Amino acid sequence: MKSDDIKKLMDKVKSLEKGHNLDLSSGEDLSVAIMNLIGIEEHMFFTSQKLGSTKYLDILQQAREMRKELMKKIVKENEGEVWCTSKHLLSASMRLMEVGTKYLNKGDKKEAADYFKKSFDLYNLFWGLNLGFVKPDPKKVKLSEPPLPKNAFLGTISKTISKILDCCRE
Repeated sequence: MKSDDIKKLMDKVKSLEKGHNLDLSSGEDLSVAIMNLIGIEEHMFFTSQKLGSTKYLDILQQAREMRKELMKKIVKENEGEVWCTSKHLLSASMRLMEVGTKYLNKGDKKEAADYFKKSFDLYNLFWGLNLGFVKPDPKKVKLSEPPLPKNAFLGTISKTISKILDCCRE
């Protein structure tokens, strides 16, 4: 993203905020709640399989229904695989954060920081996708071109979104 693009993005967010169409603080809280509901779904699945008990699948289903209901408040775009991609971005972000925390508890701050950065980049990509700032442009995709440098796109979008999202703003 070029600095002109970032400025346009920031201007767009400011105009949305003035109209009260965008409550990012509540959205961030809601996205973390959705992450935890995904975690509950995963734990209930594994518990049911480890113990051979279907009663945990009832809890999984309740958590899933609540997660779907809450995701509708954030994920407005239903084109292609946006819904599922959004769910997996949140899930992967949550899991990488948990892995980072485990490394931090072991005293390996460098490894933890790497997992935390990846988690934060995925979280910001979730928001970039759902705020309409990340849109694939078929004209720019050329399979014969070499891939972007490591983390070039993801790092840029993450930095931009993290400037926009500020959960401490009321």
